[in-house]
Amino acid sequence: MLLAELGEPIMSSTLLLPGDELPLTDGREIRNRLEHQVDCVLDGGHCGIEPTTVVDLAVTPPTVTRIGRGSLETLGFR
Repeated sequence: MLLAELGEPIMSSTLLLPGDELPLTDGREIRNRLEHQVDCVLDGGHCGIEPTTVVDLAVTPPTVTRIGRGSLETLGFR
């Protein structure tokens, strides 16, 4: 419903702030720490602490900037 309402995609990744050893996983903590830097925090529940894979789609060809959770083969990388 949120995607339909916004009419555009949402980008998300594991939130690992500079200086932190583990990613933030609690929506309230994320809001408390970043409330003046983000418009909204949508808490989807605990998703673990393994970092996500990040792919830079702003370059051609796309490049993997961080290998983490998620299959690269599913994204077309080998």
